[in-house]
Amino acid sequence: MNDIDFQGFLPDLIEIRHSLHQMPEIGLSEFKTSDFIAEQLQKWGFEVTRGLATTGIVATLRAGSSNRAIGFRADFDALPMHEETNLPYASQHPGAMHACGHDGHTSMLLGAAWALSQDKNFSGTVHFIFQPAEENFGGGKLMIEDGLFERFPCERVFALHNWPGIPAGTFATRAGPVAASIDVLTLTVKGKGGHGAQPELTVDPVVVGSSIVMALQTLVSRNISPHQPSVVTVGAFLSGSASNIIPDTAVLEISMRAMNPKVREEIRERVEQIATFQAKSYGADISLDWQVGYPATINDKDAAEAVKSTIKRHFGEDSFTELDLPLMGSEDFSFLLERVPGAYVLIGNGDSAGLHTTTYDFNDDILERGAMYFYHLAKDQLA
Repeated sequence: MNDIDFQGFLPDLIEIRHSLHQMPEIGLSEFKTSDFIAEQLQKWGFEVTRGLATTGIVATLRAGSSNRAIGFRADFDALPMHEETNLPYASQHPGAMHACGHDGHTSMLLGAAWALSQDKNFSGTVHFIFQPAEENFGGGKLMIEDGLFERFPCERVFALHNWPGIPAGTFATRAGPVAASIDVLTLTVKGKGGHGAQPELTVDPVVVGSSIVMALQTLVSRNISPHQPSVVTVGAFLSGSASNIIPDTAVLEISMRAMNPKVREEIRERVEQIATFQAKSYGADISLDWQVGYPATINDKDAAEAVKSTIKRHFGEDSFTELDLPLMGSEDFSFLLERVPGAYVLIGNGDSAGLHTTTYDFNDDILERGAMYFYHLAKDQLA
């Protein structure tokens, strides 16, 4: 680097991360977080555009004469969880917590933004995309709908996500599918309630719902090729109030994951068919409320090779691992990758508590490595 004192800046970056950790906010209500991020960027001289997907931010840095442009994305929303870490910088917002490391992702990208603002030895444009609502409302999709890539065109787009269990500061990814799609369905069974002693006068939604649950267990095993990773999970079954009352309705919360877009569509169709015909066989009806669905996260082959090259070149051969299999978790960076080729990369969080747990914390020891990944990637892509 051109005389950049990143070690001197690192304590400030850790403080930024801790400040973000203390102000967790749920998707599309991250107003304090958005203000805080914008304040840092403006202090470093960036062009800052706000308001995409309500709280989203794009900061732009230009150097040289090239018209080429790339994008880096970090998410900054939190989860509706009560933190139990007892850290001195623990959440100050009861019922909300940065349990997925989005505070760390944002801090790493801010670190890269600072470093590149100090060393503009590249030719082109870097768009730093700070995205809300990854966990719930598909903030990536909302930013695109607000004109993200029309207003900030990118040749390629990249994102980094921490991963517990991978050695701290090492990287992993693969070409092709790297994370699954997800679709979420609230399925309501509409029966006819009555007295528990007279079930023959009712249409019992508990029985109907149970039949649907059991029938769905055969969907993947008997409808989907074993060579196509997919999962159907009934995560909640809500019905009734007492042992002697047959209720009118039952509600199932169902999630579906797949790697192949065609398989994703087939699973959605089969869930509807199975539920509809199971219910009809008992004389019940159903209603379906589909939530925001995320497509599979699919890395562009050339972009995946580019990040592998950058990582090995700047951090050593041992710093990169090829993922054997994609993750069955989901990620709304997938919406960006549907529009622009790019790559989604994991960075090891070390031996930490798992994501989405009340004792999780992002590992500050990897902040510099993550920031320098984006820094070197920008230099390599816009050489």
